[in-house]
Amino acid sequence: MNTNAFALRHIGPREDDQNLMLKTIGVDSLDQLIYETIPDDIRLKNGLNLEDPMTEHEYLLHIHELSKKNKAYKTYIGLGYHPTILPAVIQRNILENPGWYTAYTPYQAEIAQGRLEALLNFQTMVIDLTGMEIANASLLDESTAAAEAMSLLFAVRERDQKKAGINKFFVSENILPQTLSLLQTRANPIGIELVIGNEDTFEFSSEFFGAVLQYPGKDGQITDIKSFIGQANAARIKVAVAADILSLVKLEAPGKFGADVVVGTTQRFGIPMGYGGPHAAFFATKEAYKRDLPGRIIGVTKDANGNRALRMALQTREQHIKRDKATSNICTAQVLLAVMASMYGVYHGPQGLKFIANKVHNKTSTLAHALEKLGYKQINTSYFDTIQIKTKAKKIKKIATEKKVNLLYPDSKTVIISINETTAIRDINYLISVFAEAAKKETITISSIEKANNISKTVQRQSEFLKEPVFNTYHSETELMRYIKSLERKDLALNHSMISLGSCTMKLNAAAEMLPLSWFKWGNIHPFAPLKQAKGYFTVLKGLEDQLTEITGFAATSLQPNSGAQGEFAGLMVIKAYHESRNDHHRNICLIPSSAHGTNPASAVMAGMKVVVTKSTAEGNIDVDDLREKAELHKDNLSTLMVTYPSTHGVYESAIKQITKIIHDNGGQVYMDGANMNAQVGLTNPGNIGADVCHLNLHKTFAIPHGGGGPGVGPICVAKQLVPFLPGNPIIKTGGKDAITAISGAPFGSALACLISYGYIKMLGAEGLTESTKIAILNANYIKQRLQGSFDTLYSGERGRAAHEMIVDCRPFKANGIEVTDIAKRLMDYGFHAPTVSFPVAGTLMIEPTESESKAEIDRFCDAMISIKKEIDKATKDDNNNVLKNAPHTLNMITADEWYFPYTREEAAFPLNYVRDNKFWPSVRRVDDAYGDRNLICSCIPIEAYAEA
Repeated sequence: MNTNAFALRHIGPREDDQNLMLKTIGVDSLDQLIYETIPDDIRLKNGLNLEDPMTEHEYLLHIHELSKKNKAYKTYIGLGYHPTILPAVIQRNILENPGWYTAYTPYQAEIAQGRLEALLNFQTMVIDLTGMEIANASLLDESTAAAEAMSLLFAVRERDQKKAGINKFFVSENILPQTLSLLQTRANPIGIELVIGNEDTFEFSSEFFGAVLQYPGKDGQITDIKSFIGQANAARIKVAVAADILSLVKLEAPGKFGADVVVGTTQRFGIPMGYGGPHAAFFATKEAYKRDLPGRIIGVTKDANGNRALRMALQTREQHIKRDKATSNICTAQVLLAVMASMYGVYHGPQGLKFIANKVHNKTSTLAHALEKLGYKQINTSYFDTIQIKTKAKKIKKIATEKKVNLLYPDSKTVIISINETTAIRDINYLISVFAEAAKKETITISSIEKANNISKTVQRQSEFLKEPVFNTYHSETELMRYIKSLERKDLALNHSMISLGSCTMKLNAAAEMLPLSWFKWGNIHPFAPLKQAKGYFTVLKGLEDQLTEITGFAATSLQPNSGAQGEFAGLMVIKAYHESRNDHHRNICLIPSSAHGTNPASAVMAGMKVVVTKSTAEGNIDVDDLREKAELHKDNLSTLMVTYPSTHGVYESAIKQITKIIHDNGGQVYMDGANMNAQVGLTNPGNIGADVCHLNLHKTFAIPHGGGGPGVGPICVAKQLVPFLPGNPIIKTGGKDAITAISGAPFGSALACLISYGYIKMLGAEGLTESTKIAILNANYIKQRLQGSFDTLYSGERGRAAHEMIVDCRPFKANGIEVTDIAKRLMDYGFHAPTVSFPVAGTLMIEPTESESKAEIDRFCDAMISIKKEIDKATKDDNNNVLKNAPHTLNMITADEWYFPYTREEAAFPLNYVRDNKFWPSVRRVDDAYGDRNLICSCIPIEAYAEA
């Protein structure tokens, strides 16, 4: 046995265990199981062409050598990305802690109270700094958040009778260039006309429904947004403001001036630049728009005992429920990064943030004055951290580059410098020396930082912020460490037990894959740094693109989409561009099977397509006859089929090649949702089944951790004819020769997280990847067999096999008064997170064990499910006082003096012996969802409320 092999560490069941599992299933070998599971005509005839696998030690040496190719220059580029100081207590206890990075989206609130509290802190911090009434729990990046703001204002305009049908949207010419590109991407498909101009000369015409300003602008000048918003309000034009969060410590909150939406990024709050991400964006707005708010909202509610509890609020906005009419795509969050940013706010508190912001502003002012003494002209009249110097840019650039300094050069006569939290006095002096050399003058040496205020009085901050106790308590490392630990203990993550979520693939996120994320030369590269400074990144990113292209059987890959939902949108926009290049502008019909992911219809609408739903058969497969009929009916306008493979029902449909051929014969392209790619790698692929584009969830199949519901990466892989249209970036050239405009703010999306998937593939190699897929299928079919007799599997393949996941039917238990939710909550008492509840079929559980779970853990899960079935059998419709309806059971319940239940405390808390060895206690009883939606509170209680209490 090669104990150095990474596959041995990644794959759960040992060889002896595999043989026992195969025997239980009733097959002689793993190959026989695969033969009975995957249709023969889509099986790959040759294996994957990938390099030999590395051991963990070899990989860490390899990635360390590559990091040396990155040149971490002193960077003052700005444009929404800045060097930061990540407090070590946050790095060690959150970023590097599997208790935080392996958790799932907090749909099961009772076992996610810690993460929910951290996100509530995030929302509170954003509400306070922006002056708005409501905020979400993060979005992907500032540029996508600005695009979401435009979409929200476009949607709510219809409520104003004088604005109904108006489609012009004003964009300040001082917007970040990557944001402008994304606004262009999003505006065109839904019929918004962008008008770019100067806010100082803008005429507040009735032809506009909305506007967006940058605060401060991309060149550092702070606009008088107070005056602009006042005039806009008078003209019934709604205003979004893209704000720098650190500057809001010194600048008045846009909400105080009447802004409708405020967006931005929290990257400046301790998050490494990471060549573009991942970073948590923020989005704040008025409570009147709460049902139009994108992303997640964490709300305060109560549990079954009336105690305070937290949950995700207003979930009926989401795409899984409202599909094409959704106002929120839940797959667009960066939870882990939002948690880190919120802890930065908690650790520093209001006084610490003021100290940092003042330090940044004072150093900027000190530099500006020194440069003016050297004879340079600084033209920003009101600024926070960025100054604009008029000079010969080429001359400065040559000297700065030689001295390993990155500045911004927007044109031949301008140099822009953005100062950041890491800038020291020696750095200021070094910058001065660059300009002194260019001016051929003796440099000026600064010995102290002057106190200054170069912010216009009209926008100076008057309002207080972060008065809540949580932001004024944990300022020593000991206190913050203990606070973080107290929250972590309330959350069930992958480091405690299996999370068998169908469609979400909660596999091992190996430590060797994660370690490089903390390394300086990966974290401290600006996404717009000159390409020669990012050679290590280019090796990794090009390597990952090539790996994914080979695995999917396509021609090229773009890593830019920074979530699965963005990948869906990107794939559809590339198809749209392809059709338009052939003068098929009219092709706008998107066929979507009724069994498809809920994100699919929402993405199609966002891409300006019209959704036509096709039927499924009783067996859960696509109804080929109905598909053919609709494809032929719409052949003149057919754009796309969106198909998930294996299907969302956990089945490899044998007619898939016939299905893709029908679409191609009628002029369409096939988009394959890659959510279930974990059942394809090494055995089949999207190219082989006839798809033209697929998106991949690197946070599922390729081992990026879910991080509590983000980070994610959703690259698209495309066939040859779509390569020219892969997405570009306005600053760093990426994509095809006819690239569509940007999908995310950074040229390569969340580049830092891509290190994880690169390492995963490097260490597994072709054989390990293929074996992983086979074991994922083995584990799923083993669960199916073990649960037989207790739970019926809703869909199976033609030979009775599941793919890598299965749906078990819980609807018959309604006769006993038991709902699927009761089973989900009762699993918590057994130490497990519930599988996916009521998706894609209401009243069911979708179970996916992944290849990294051992037979022992899978047996514990099956034992729990079988035990719960026995409890269901005892339940009656007339009696709600049973162990399932009262689940989950908290430590307070079990240790209370009084016990009012008709079952024992032991039955409630320790239903099987294994639970005693590693008991996880839910921190609240079952939460009241309806109460939380009726009484929406999405921020911490202000300190005055404590005084009143």
